[in-house]
Amino acid sequence: MYINDNFLLRGKTAQELYRGYAKQMPVIDYHCHVNAGEIAENLHYDNITQAWISLDHYKWTAMRSCGIEEKYITAEGSDKEKFLAWAEVLPKCIGNPLYHRSHMELKDVFGFDKTLSPETAQEAWEVCNRALQICLSGN
Repeated sequence: MYINDNFLLRGKTAQELYRGYAKQMPVIDYHCHVNAGEIAENLHYDNITQAWISLDHYKWTAMRSCGIEEKYITAEGSDKEKFLAWAEVLPKCIGNPLYHRSHMELKDVFGFDKTLSPETAQEAWEVCNRALQICLSGN
């Protein structure tokens, strides 16, 4: 996997600064797509689509740009169908920060250490949903 411990850390100084200082610091993200009310209510998501795709208009824009039907973006498609549609689009996003950010989140947050594509989508769906369930159970 191209997302490794030194991803985006060019050189020894960058690696030392990140590991010695930044890695332990909290993430302060003023441009977040998670609804603050949902955090305050401790809302639990049933699956990866609800947690990761349903609130991200950047993913929606990429999907629309690739001709994905709206029912698989924000309308009546099932959560799994929406996730599979994102898996179809993501390989086309190489060169877009969405590609790297998505893979970093899959690896660091959900423990999925492969590139997301139609071929890996079912495995990613299972791994990510299992990670969500572990969070819900507190284990």
